[in-house]
Amino acid sequence: MKGKLIIFSAPSGSGKSTIVNWLMQEHPELQLAFSISCTSRPPRGTEQHGVEYFFLTAEEFRQRIDNGDFLEYEEVYAGRFYGTLIEQVERQREAGQNVVFDVDVKGGCSIKEHYGQEALSIFIQPPSVEELRRRLVGRATDAPEVIEDRLAKAEYELSFAPKFDKIVVNDNLEEAKQNTLKLVKSFLGK
Repeated sequence: MKGKLIIFSAPSGSGKSTIVNWLMQEHPELQLAFSISCTSRPPRGTEQHGVEYFFLTAEEFRQRIDNGDFLEYEEVYAGRFYGTLIEQVERQREAGQNVVFDVDVKGGCSIKEHYGQEALSIFIQPPSVEELRRRLVGRATDAPEVIEDRLAKAEYELSFAPKFDKIVVNDNLEEAKQNTLKLVKSFLGK
């Protein structure tokens, strides 16, 4: 049976990656598999082509954009692209995998628009921008100006929440995990 699609988007610091990784590790019965994206950046460390990413040159990436091969893509910096190939998603679905996307809000909306009812889009929302600030500061991984940039971006991203099928407010991580699990199980059971 062909796999379904589950799209996750959220502002940085909302707990999206924590929730998604928990679902992937603790619930193998859901047959979830990450979408393997493309990038024009070079591999880092032990990254392998076709495992973490498909590594393309900027020229190859632009050619694939022109061919209409991407579900969604973004040029993050000049010549530095990230995107999701339609053919890769279909390959994973044909293998029976339920494909998980951890993407920005625009990418999430594009994938949902393309797949309609075959995809479930979930927005992980922090309880407030103030709480998001507290979490980002508490991580102690970013300089103050980076945190301010992330918070400004978060306010923009929060405006997209109503475009998603479901919103999970992460004010309690365990509850947010369970709420997300219920949504995913219900969707996959249809």
